[in-house]
Amino acid sequence: MSEEKLYAVKNDEGKYWDFSGKVTGFWARSEVEVPATDDKDLASALAVDCGDCVVTLVEEPKKVVLTKEQAEIVEGARDKTYPATYISNNSDSEASGEEKLLMNAYVNGWTVEKPKRYVLPMPGTDYHNYQMHGNAQYYAVKGTGSWRPDAIALGTDDAVKHGYTVTQSDIDAAPAWVKAIKPLEVNDDEQ
Repeated sequence: MSEEKLYAVKNDEGKYWDFSGKVTGFWARSEVEVPATDDKDLASALAVDCGDCVVTLVEEPKKVVLTKEQAEIVEGARDKTYPATYISNNSDSEASGEEKLLMNAYVNGWTVEKPKRYVLPMPGTDYHNYQMHGNAQYYAVKGTGSWRPDAIALGTDDAVKHGYTVTQSDIDAAPAWVKAIKPLEVNDDEQ
């Protein structure tokens, strides 16, 4: 294989050569069964014969996952005359690897990690709720600035649906009675 790369032959109409061997000629990309080869010499010879060009197919780099704070640094660098200097001045030392991570994000794109979410079922509070037609439980929830122990849900999924989720930073800043509850990690992507 030539340097772990794939090559395609593309004509001036944007059509690709079909390397499958079943068909000869250029076809629209969607109709091409095998649009690439790992043999650069074959692609080059074919391109010369047809008067077209060889293109190297490159995989799109994966986006870097950043914390909210790191993403703000990279976003701030976009408006600067010297983005690398901005990132260097606003990131942790080079030894931690953060600067390299942020530079990689600046070049290849980034996404912001979602903080883990938890529900806090109150131990010993599960009961059959006839009005809700099922086994319910109380959950500790954070209201507008204060915690309360009286949110009712029919299990974890129902608690997530009602928005009873909290982050680890919410738990860390909570009163002692909340910290004593064993948190259950949940996925609340649907919200």
